[in-house]
Amino acid sequence: MFEPKVRNQQTDLLMKAVLHLHNEEDAYRFFEDLCTIPEIKSISQRLEVAVLLRKKETYQKIAEQTGASSATISRVNRALTYGADGYNRVLEEMEKE
Repeated sequence: MFEPKVRNQQTDLLMKAVLHLHNEEDAYRFFEDLCTIPEIKSISQRLEVAVLLRKKETYQKIAEQTGASSATISRVNRALTYGADGYNRVLEEMEKE
């Protein structure tokens, strides 16, 4: 079984809250209340970087398309390769739609 590195009572509450979102509007409302706009944009950028890395795009093209720094691209790439498989699992589910 997967054991998250950040698991505690607070993160359990966050994950349960996310699982109770029913649609895109609920998600927007929740994240606009929860996060700052720069935080939402940063998370969104990382997800887009993950999509492009999975498509085997170059760091240069990803940086041009997303505005992400090479450090951000590298961090996402490490997560895709050595992380908890979160990006891959959610992107595979999204690709099924």
